[in-house]
This record gives sequence, structure tokens and C-alpha cells, in this order.
Amino acid sequence: MTLKAMPERLAVCRLEPGSPLPTWAIAGAFRSASWTQEELSIVCEEALVPPGVKAERGWRALKVEGPLDFALTGILLMIAEPLARAGISLFAISTFDTDYILVKSAAFLEACAVLSECGHSIT
Repeated sequence: MTLKAMPERLAVCRLEPGSPLPTWAIAGAFRSASWTQEELSIVCEEALVPPGVKAERGWRALKVEGPLDFALTGILLMIAEPLARAGISLFAISTFDTDYILVKSAAFLEACAVLSECGHSIT
């Protein structure tokens, strides 16, 4: 599988349920938002998140080169399993076309090495 290393430093943010999508969350090259009854979760460029917003900062993303067919199985498992064995946690985002795997910036190079050793191509 080919994974593309994304250059942005990202943050995973939590806002109250029912919150409107803030303007800072829709700027930047990468952004994702999910609404549930419990929260509004936003992933966006770390530099755009205002002080005081509840956020887990310091993430980097690997994009699974797609588009991926919905009939494919085990895509996330092929990435998550070796990372878990190496003690590297992840945060996954799926879109219609592909998946994004976020790992903490401090573990990013190690994650790339682990995935390369498993036969994945990192670009």
C-alpha cells in the first residue's frame, strides 16, 4: 500500500454538541469535522486553533493513496496492527475516497519506518 506523508501539523479539537463550525476550522489544506449528539470533533491545522479550544495538538497524517473501493477489507488493520505492536497510537479518519492515519508528531518518523518495514511505500 502507498501512503503519502502529509506536511501539516494537525490538532484534534472538541467543541460542544450543536456548536456551529467555526471559521478557523475551515481554513488550511486539511480539515475534517464530525458531529454527534455528544460533541463536534474537528481535525485541522494546529496553527489555526485558537488558544482556549480543547484540543490534542501535535499530530501528523499519512494518506492512504486512493481512491479505495468500498469492497476492500483490512486496510486500516494493515496499518494499525504494526503500529500497535510498536506502541504507536493512531487516530483514523475515513473519507469517501480514502483513509488518513494520524500519529503524534514525536512518533511520526518511527511510524513511517515501522510501516515501511511491513512493505508499505511512504512518499
